[in-house]
Amino acid sequence: MLFEKRVKLRLNDFDYKLPKSRIAQEPWPRRDHSKLMVLNKKDQTIEHKKFHNLPDYVKKNDLVILNETKVFPARLFAIKDRTDAKVEVFLLRELENDLWEVLVKPARKVRIGNKLHFTDNVHCDVIDNTVSGGRVVRFEYENEAFYNIIDRIGHAPLPPYIGREDTEKDKERYQTVFASNRGAVAAPTAGLHFTDSVIKKITDKGAKIGKIVLHIGLGTFRPVQVEDLTRHTMDSEYFHVPPETALMINETRERGKNIFAVGTSSVRALETVVVSGFQVTPKRGWTDKFIFPPYDFKMTDAIITNFHQPKSTLLMLLCAFTEREFLFNAYKEALKKDYRFLSYGDAMIIK
Repeated sequence: MLFEKRVKLRLNDFDYKLPKSRIAQEPWPRRDHSKLMVLNKKDQTIEHKKFHNLPDYVKKNDLVILNETKVFPARLFAIKDRTDAKVEVFLLRELENDLWEVLVKPARKVRIGNKLHFTDNVHCDVIDNTVSGGRVVRFEYENEAFYNIIDRIGHAPLPPYIGREDTEKDKERYQTVFASNRGAVAAPTAGLHFTDSVIKKITDKGAKIGKIVLHIGLGTFRPVQVEDLTRHTMDSEYFHVPPETALMINETRERGKNIFAVGTSSVRALETVVVSGFQVTPKRGWTDKFIFPPYDFKMTDAIITNFHQPKSTLLMLLCAFTEREFLFNAYKEALKKDYRFLSYGDAMIIK
């Protein structure tokens, strides 16, 4: 038996030139009117559609997996006690009641023992440093649920490549219409294109919708620093595949139908819970799964995704799902045809 020789890919193999002008700074006026590039892996063909055409590619008894994580307004601004210096505080995760791991900017001005004031009634004390350069803070506030406070004073955590201040509109648009489980500080951007109408058209065709959760962290924007990809470590992110979704996945596999993963976060959750062969088990926990070529996908037949940054772990996952040369040719065509890239950009489906 002949085996195809697999070339070990390195970081620079995932580089391409992305002009700043192609990075979307605003969402489409209508979610499902974004462009949709359709990549057929078998035939190596490319079609150009609109996102509202997506249901055309889903068949009866197929399963579409959505990540229902909800972005919370994690960017806060405070005044440092005694100096009146302005400090940005970015909430990463809650460690226990009112105790949070955060990033602060400028970091050099924020030390253990400092008190930061957000409003007259909302403060925090800096009580520790973290190994990743962040801080641990304890919040103090009066007679109001903490997340209600965050919703009121927090700002949408737009990605660093969106070069403008956030607006109230971003709290709605940097969020999927099906978001229900608070915990992400970055949106599952493939899901931003979905509307209630698109979801209804999918279910009207007899396909099913399955929900999972993966709370996307800031690590999604962290650049890979090593040429040897086997040495890269992903940040751990919380995920949950509930029993009803696991059952739907296993039934879909038994019927020989297709599983469509909406976003790379859904792919990573699905591939984390494979137990044996083509079965999954309900599970919740933390995953640092890093998917890059070569990789044998067990639970993903099609991926709906956006156009990603050069050298990103998201791009590497897609290159593991289809041939790298085919994907990069698609990216070149997208640049020629004025597709918009990254979080507020256009979509593609690889099937």
